Amino acid sequence: MPKKNLSDYVVFVLDTLRLLAPVSAKAMFGGYGIFKNGVMFALVVQDVLYLKASADTKTAFEAKGLEPFSYQKQGKICYLNYYQCPEEAFDDEELMYDWAYKSYQLALRLKTKTY
Repeated sequence: MPKKNLSDYVVFVLDTLRLLAPVSAKAMFGGYGIFKNGVMFALVVQDVLYLKASADTKTAFEAKGLEPFSYQKQGKICYLNYYQCPEEAFDDEELMYDWAYKSYQLALRLKTKTY
């Protein structure tokens, strides 16, 4: 995907995910979906990276005090199974790989819709 269509933050995120390459981003719903092999495993909204989680994996995110992605719909707060990426992962490419790889594997297992 041409990087000229991406925000600076999304270009930064893709760079931090280089150990998981190839990864790409697609603009969607006011943010960006982050994909590997056509499978969405993360999203970026308002310059925050969220990684896919499940009932089994969300405890690792919650243990670090990380918040799930939420949005308002018809006056109600809705949550998606995506949690903020730990801040320390941005400074450690192997740690980023660990978190992102787990999210990618989860997305594969759940047969996330491809685009």
